[in-house]
Amino acid sequence: MTPFTEKVIDIIRNIPPGKVMTYGQIAGLAGSPRAARQVVRILHSMSRAHKLPWHRVVNAKGAIAIQDDESYNEQWMSLEAEGVKVGLHGVIDLEKYLWEPEGDGRSL
Repeated sequence: MTPFTEKVIDIIRNIPPGKVMTYGQIAGLAGSPRAARQVVRILHSMSRAHKLPWHRVVNAKGAIAIQDDESYNEQWMSLEAEGVKVGLHGVIDLEKYLWEPEGDGRSL
């Protein structure tokens, strides 16, 4: 596993219930600001094995990005169960729910 992948997994594990982070935000904190698609790949391939709270990761607009209806609904319901209000078209208010680790996130 690469250091970037390890850092991404660590960051996602630490997103608290009731908060979300964006793919790009996670990539930046892990050291590669332009690697948002790599974060998507890591989530897709490693969420189950590492028991990651994948539902707490959204796109840069605060929207649920999953196209599959079943997974989309699962993410929506999981976020709502944690108190995150999901609005029209699956959009989350990032001003209210975005989690920003203290400092540069390296202390995670």
